[in-house]
Amino acid sequence: MMKKEKSTEKNILVAFVLNLTFSLIEIVGGLFTNSVAILSDAIHDFGDAFSIGVSYFLERKSKKKPDETYTYGYLRYSVLGAFITTIVLTIGSIVVLTGAVLRIIYPEPLHYEGMILLSILGIVINFLAAYKTREGDSLNQKAVNLHMLEDVLNWVVVFVGSIIMKFTDITYIDSIMSIGIALFLLKQALGNLKNILDMFLAKVPNTIHMDEVKKEILEIPQVKDVHHIHIWSMDGVHNYATMHVVISGKNDVQLKKRIKEKLKEMGITHSTLEMENLTEECVESECVVSPVKISHHHHHHE
Repeated sequence: MMKKEKSTEKNILVAFVLNLTFSLIEIVGGLFTNSVAILSDAIHDFGDAFSIGVSYFLERKSKKKPDETYTYGYLRYSVLGAFITTIVLTIGSIVVLTGAVLRIIYPEPLHYEGMILLSILGIVINFLAAYKTREGDSLNQKAVNLHMLEDVLNWVVVFVGSIIMKFTDITYIDSIMSIGIALFLLKQALGNLKNILDMFLAKVPNTIHMDEVKKEILEIPQVKDVHHIHIWSMDGVHNYATMHVVISGKNDVQLKKRIKEKLKEMGITHSTLEMENLTEECVESECVVSPVKISHHHHHHE
């Protein structure tokens, strides 16, 4: 396990260096060829490099074990990395859009051969970076890998576009490519933002369905009721749950183990169970409207 995590960090570092170097080449190349599509890719790559740098530090921090200050561990730092990346890319794509629209209004000549060469270079370098970062399952890493693949696609578009322009001399193709890249980025960024907000708002993860969890646990013979279920995710990978389980008979270790196993199968890695027996009265008010009615006589003597 440790080895894989180390290699994850190394890959992120390699991707960082590649992106940073390449975005500098692109800025120079974009100015030389006068292409907004290439400059917008430079902004994109620079944004990536920046966010990978941030991810690198936060991903390392997110691997720290829980302690007195962060009792859940540092997993959310990984989400924070994704959040910063997303904001950077959102701003980047807005900058790109304005540049491209201006260029349509005031067209300028382009250096097509330079564009073709740069885009071939872009395809190769980003393909290598995508290949390097394909391992890893945290949101952060997925985000990093996705950027790489998108970069490859962007460059393919620029490549095709510059060949068409070389033969037709229709310069606004460059701006259209640039706008395409920017809108694509924006769509990605907003999708990421939604996932990140879901996590910070403690929404139940998309892969887990409340009623299914309930049904599965109620199927265990000794379990008479389950309520107060809370399910949330720390980082899009690790899911947590707490719940009250009403059981008949004695609370034995095996029973708890069975429940936890069932939860694991449903993707909940960490669970805290409050076991109650039938005669016990759950003190929290929500239990009154529990789906499986068990004679609640505690409202009489309040």
